Order: sequence, then structure tokens, then C-alpha cells
Amino acid sequence: MKSPIFVIGTGRSGSTLFHQMFAEHPQLAWLSELCDRFPARLGFNRTLMRLLDWPVLGTLSKRRYEPGECYTFWNHHCLGFRQPCRDLLASDLTELNRRRIPPVMDALLTGRRQRLLYKITGWPRIGFLHELFPDARFIHVYRDGRAVANSLLAVDFWRGWHGPAQWRWGELNASDQAEWERHDKSFVALAGIQWRLLMDATADAAARLPSGQFMGIRYEEFVADPVASFMRAVEFCGLDWSPRFERAIRSYTLETANDKWRADLTSRQQSILQAVLAGHLTKYGYG
Repeated sequence: MKSPIFVIGTGRSGSTLFHQMFAEHPQLAWLSELCDRFPARLGFNRTLMRLLDWPVLGTLSKRRYEPGECYTFWNHHCLGFRQPCRDLLASDLTELNRRRIPPVMDALLTGRRQRLLYKITGWPRIGFLHELFPDARFIHVYRDGRAVANSLLAVDFWRGWHGPAQWRWGELNASDQAEWERHDKSFVALAGIQWRLLMDATADAAARLPSGQFMGIRYEEFVADPVASFMRAVEFCGLDWSPRFERAIRSYTLETANDKWRADLTSRQQSILQAVLAGHLTKYGYG
């Protein structure tokens, strides 16, 4: 398998939409719910990849099965990948992982779809994956942290309500703990701290990659001009640009909800979020 492509994001960052649209590329294989339902029988997903190349069956198959993160599949083949309490590093890779995972991923490919596309949210796991696949490409889809934090507060799977002792991101360091307490343990502040933690983890991991294997795509720019964003991504990954792919991505209707945090949060909560994220908003160009 050559140069698998990993789309990464903090969650609620637009990476799911980017992944779905990128999966329209005719050279890419990806994981569907079939991988979760039959993690030991990858021929089912490979058959789906073949069906995608048929004119009518491909359209029907894509409507029925969408690309996903498929953590049940990962849990079957690599315990610990699904919900680690910290980022997974190169030093976490075992010899068992090295023997088992590449052949499993290779079994997902077809004669026409010889590049693997996979999306990850939460911890980037870049170090672990790069150790497995030294020629992998990583695309980070990131979004205004205020929009991400507001979105986290609105989904039922956010575990921040249980506090840092029971969420997925490990204990807060002394600085973050003090900041959270300074804001009276505000959940708005905690959601912002989560975005900040994951952005820092991604930046740290990306800094260890060889040049040319990591790129960032701002959600806002992607929504404003998806064709231009995918032209960059396709070139970065060494894929071919095709009229078929362009028609597919132009068929999507994209809308941004980046300003919802202004309507959803009180003025006091907005001030807290701005204070928590100030440095990182400037760093990533959000002012």
C-alpha cells in the first residue's frame, strides 16, 4: 500500500464533510459501516469499493454506505486506538501492530482504488500512524475554536459535562486546571480548552513529520471554495484531478455555521471563550 491519506480534526471541525467529499475521488478506497459490522471479513468492504465504479450501482451503494471512522473495526485490529487518554505516539506501536495492521489496510484496496483514505477525530495519532506508514499523508481540517467549542456543547456525546477526571483527554495540566477554576469551572471554558489541547497535540505531532507530509486546510476556506481546497489536497496527495471528481464535489451544498456561537452563548460566556482561546485564535488566523 502506497501513501495512505489520513484526514484529521479535533471533532466538530468540518472534517467529516471534507472526508465524505474526498471519498468521491475514484482512486481512493475508504472504510464503511461494513468494516464495523464485519471487521474480520474485509472482502465485503472491498466489494463495495468495486461497486462504486459502476455507473448506477455506484450511486446506490454510496447512498447506502458512507465513509466513516469505524472505531469498532479499529478496536478489533488494534486495541487502544479507539479512545486513548493521550495522543498515540510512535513509541506506542508494538511489533504486533506492525505485523497486523498494514496487511489489514492493504486488504481494503482494489485494482482501481489503490490509495486508502481514512478520517480520525480527537487525538491526531500522527506519530503512531507515521511509524506504521512512513510515507503517509496527513491533512488537518481545522475550524474557528469558538465554533468548535459551541458545537461540542450542543452534542450529546460530549463528555466534558463529567469534568476532566472522566473525559477522554487526560488530566488537565496545572496551567489549564488553574484557568478552568479561574472561570468557575465553566463548561464553555472547558470546551475551549479541549479544542486548544487537541490543536496543540496536532501541531506537536506534525512538527516531527518529514517535510511534505502534512498540510492544513481551514474549514472556512474549504466551505467558501471547495474546488480550490480539493485541488490543493489532490496535488498534495499525488492524485489525479478528474472531471468526474470535480462534478461530484460541486454537487454538494456547503454552508458554514461559524457564527452560531454568538447567538447561542451569553455575552459572559462569549467573553470566557474569547479569553481561553485568545492566543490560539491569533495563531491560527482567527483574530
